[in-house]
Amino acid sequence: MEEHQIVLAIAGIAGGALLCQWLAWRVKLPAILFLLLTGIVAGPMTGLLDPQAVFGDLLFPMVSLSVAIILFEGSLTLRFDEFREIGTVVQRLVTVGALITGIIIAITAHYVLNFTWEIALLFGTLTLVTGPTVIMPMLRVVRPKAAVANILRWEGIVIDPIGALLAVVVYEYILASSQGNGLSQSLLIFGAVIIGGTAFGAFCGWLLGIILRRHWLPEYLHNLAALSTVLVAFIVSNLVIHESGLLTVTVMGMWLANMRGVDVRHILHFKESLSVLLISVLFIMLAARLDLQSLIALGPGALILLLVVQFVARPLSIAVSTHGSSLSWRERALLAWIAPRGIVAAAVSAIFALRLQEHGYAGAGLLVPMTFLVIIGTVVLQSATSRPLANLLKVAEPNPSGYLIIGANSVARGIGKALQGMGYRVLLTDSSWENIRASRMAGLTTYFGNPMSQHADEHMDLVGIGRLIALSPIAEINVLSTMRFRHDFGPENTFSVMTGQETRRSEKHRASDEHRGRIFGDADMTFPKMASRLSHGAEFKTTTLTESFGWEEYLEKHGDKATVLFARDTKGWLHVLHEGHLLKPAAGWTLLTLLDNDPEAKAAKAKEAKEAKEAKAANKEAREEAKAAQEDASADITSVANSNAS
Repeated sequence: MEEHQIVLAIAGIAGGALLCQWLAWRVKLPAILFLLLTGIVAGPMTGLLDPQAVFGDLLFPMVSLSVAIILFEGSLTLRFDEFREIGTVVQRLVTVGALITGIIIAITAHYVLNFTWEIALLFGTLTLVTGPTVIMPMLRVVRPKAAVANILRWEGIVIDPIGALLAVVVYEYILASSQGNGLSQSLLIFGAVIIGGTAFGAFCGWLLGIILRRHWLPEYLHNLAALSTVLVAFIVSNLVIHESGLLTVTVMGMWLANMRGVDVRHILHFKESLSVLLISVLFIMLAARLDLQSLIALGPGALILLLVVQFVARPLSIAVSTHGSSLSWRERALLAWIAPRGIVAAAVSAIFALRLQEHGYAGAGLLVPMTFLVIIGTVVLQSATSRPLANLLKVAEPNPSGYLIIGANSVARGIGKALQGMGYRVLLTDSSWENIRASRMAGLTTYFGNPMSQHADEHMDLVGIGRLIALSPIAEINVLSTMRFRHDFGPENTFSVMTGQETRRSEKHRASDEHRGRIFGDADMTFPKMASRLSHGAEFKTTTLTESFGWEEYLEKHGDKATVLFARDTKGWLHVLHEGHLLKPAAGWTLLTLLDNDPEAKAAKAKEAKEAKEAKAANKEAREEAKAAQEDASADITSVANSNAS
């Protein structure tokens, strides 16, 4: 292939990847669906893209290294302390449930598609994983009840690295069996791969952890060090013990994620961005290599397997995993329906298929098309039907009424606590650990990190959240957050407070109203003013209006001392006060206001505190005098006793 054609193909892959990711964000569907469809259209359907011709001998090494990085990034999310806290149902789902799913799929693939037992077992382990990249977009659309959403979210996060590890172990065993002269030799090779890969992965993870913990590298080199270590560990492990590299990098990530005193959040954020790039490019290329004719030749067997995955394996796994739990049959039914396959299945199947084909395994060439068929089938079917099913089963959340608050500072904490006290779900997000810690001590739910990050897309629980209030003192953060969540919540449900920076800027230096969202409160109630009032004793108060104490009486009593921020009407709808909002509350409405302390009440409170302090001091002085008198009396008694004895 000529040089300009290669460059054009690479540019087309990159542009297509970006378009797919953007389209997935717009329609709130998993990006993997659009990536795979793009690859199929560009490859086997039109012949516009031939990855083998574009990359030649580099294709296989590129895929191998990309899968290694993807597995390492996935294993970085598996923390053992979180696994203990996720609940019995999720623990069963990622252990017993996963085993049931894998076995049922393997048996079906063997008898229906005539896969050998080795290939069928590998296919079963590849297609038992879901993953956060397909689960989270679906949950935003389906909006199931919190119990169901949390189970699905945690299952997707935890099953990713576990499923990858199982697939790697089965794959290593298959290769060991092919290389050994008999069962004992195969088990010896398999044992060497497992022990060697695990030991070397743990060592590399420990070594990188020591380097990070002792600050032997500047922080800006941490991401490069992690990426380099992954690649070196993968290559060296494969050279020393053939085909042990994938197990090595998986164990390395798990070790590093659970090592004490090592903060891997910044590395994880970098790896997530890199994984998005690799996954997007990889899926388009792999889908372009699909052999549709071989898949079509399987006939109805492929459809039967897809039906077994959807209607047999998943429901049985849920039935066993939720036995004895407090979940209703409606919630279990929805859990049994939602299990879209994701990134690990597609990425790992590609590298395994290429390797096994080289070793002459019959049926290995069908691993990729069958895996992609399961992915596309489950994603399309469940994306189209899960929301209506949730409504039919009455386990879907009503219109989300919760609030995502950008910032966890004193103003955000005060508003969050007040809203939570009124019965609304509140989620505060901030990159400052001090603010997050103070919020958690106040009993508020938090997300520690950047809400615009890829990690937030996969891990931030927005179930029940329908509005955003940006309360950061930094104008740019508020603007970026409203732009990021404008599509999710709608422009009418995104609000941001005016900052001191914006009031001092001219029109050409301020963000437009379209990007900033609605102004929370009004333009005069800036973040610095709210923070100042709180520091001088103002508090967030709720007041319910009555026939005898209505809106006019409220204004007459409090006047300028009260700034109304929220108002809940008699139908239960909470109005967020913003610039241009005309407020006409009536009897039965509840107002949430920032209320300055009355000077007289404040003085009385200060006087009361002073009197209490003086009384405490007097009591302390009285106790000390009584103690001294008692000691003097004891001394006199002792002196008299000694005199009598003499």
